[in-house]
Amino acid sequence: MTAGLQTILYTVNDLEAAKAVFHAMLGVAPIADAPYYVGWNIDGQDIGLIPNKDGAGVLGPVAYAHVTDIRKSFEALLEAGAIEKEAVHVVGGGRLVASVEFEPGNVVGILQNP
Repeated sequence: MTAGLQTILYTVNDLEAAKAVFHAMLGVAPIADAPYYVGWNIDGQDIGLIPNKDGAGVLGPVAYAHVTDIRKSFEALLEAGAIEKEAVHVVGGGRLVASVEFEPGNVVGILQNP
């Protein structure tokens, strides 16, 4: 189903403040810096910040497993008892993402690269 948990995304209320903290912590500038996403790749681990646009996002980290068929993987998670948190949708660069809650407060995501 997956190629492993390769991406961790943090939904943040203040993108600029979070970017400054992560820049200081990681010691390098981000490789992607846009109003909708700021991201680093540290030794193959993708770490990203996304803005909490409507105030309803999951604050804190969500780990994303990279999958080859996101729709099939999403259905398998729902059939296993997970609850849809974020339906499959396209984000920057044609990437597809979705997330589920497997118990109250615990969210995991899946990601398919184009």
